[in-house]
Amino acid sequence: MEKSNSELINRIDEHRDSFSKGQRKLAEYIEMHYDKAVFLTAAKLGKAVGVSESTVVRFAMELGYDGYPKFQTALEDYVRQKLNTIQRIELASGIMSEAGVIDTVLQSDAEKIKVTLDMINKNAFDEAVATILKAKTVYIIGIRSCAPLASFLAFYMNLVCDDVRILQTTNSSELFEQMIKISEKDVIIGISFPRYSMRTLKALEFANNRNAKVITITDGDHSPMTLYSSCNLFAKSDMVSIVDSLVAPLSLINALIVSLCMKKKNTVMKTLEEMEQIWDEYQIYNNDEINRISNRIDI
Repeated sequence: MEKSNSELINRIDEHRDSFSKGQRKLAEYIEMHYDKAVFLTAAKLGKAVGVSESTVVRFAMELGYDGYPKFQTALEDYVRQKLNTIQRIELASGIMSEAGVIDTVLQSDAEKIKVTLDMINKNAFDEAVATILKAKTVYIIGIRSCAPLASFLAFYMNLVCDDVRILQTTNSSELFEQMIKISEKDVIIGISFPRYSMRTLKALEFANNRNAKVITITDGDHSPMTLYSSCNLFAKSDMVSIVDSLVAPLSLINALIVSLCMKKKNTVMKTLEEMEQIWDEYQIYNNDEINRISNRIDI
């Protein structure tokens, strides 16, 4: 697992003896100032270190990356693992002004959705849908900032599946107690983004050992969540910010829910009709509605 979290540094260590003088300077700068290097173009990184842009590009190629953009992506993954919450706040404060927050954040989120659309594996998505529909019981787990995503997914999946269980726990012991009956007939969906949750990983490992199907919603094949999964859905998450940006993962979950509903349209329609009858019978919304048409609010 450690290797997957520091692939870039492992590559630097493996090639260190063959580096030129300029490449050694680049390696030292990246190891010491990764939080700054991640934002630099090849030209700016070369200027910061005192080498040419071509030396930077050759350095990336020497490490086995197909050009500087691929190297920079690997550096982003490394930074995402390294920075703690305080460092993220300091870094975010340094790259955006208060006046530009809304533009910066919304544009960044829009870009993450676009990147997610480009990177999504349609075959894996279809496999996930088919696996969920075949499952006897669907288990869903998301810890910390991913908990709302898990709750959202479970809420709507109840419209489609007969038995949906969201795993909510503060320790591994309680987690396994809730999963004690998981079997090869079931599926577990694990949602985790940096920093990755060890409890989520343990749940996926336990499910895999019980021969249950494992689906992950995470940020890439470098994620430790893929160790035990048979189907991976990738979405771009925020690299460095004060809060985790999970807009793209939520959009992916929306697509998953819509696809499931389309596959079981009759079941979903019947469920919704029954729910409407129950709401009317027990006056669930009669005293909790807001009139959206008139100029006054009726309560």
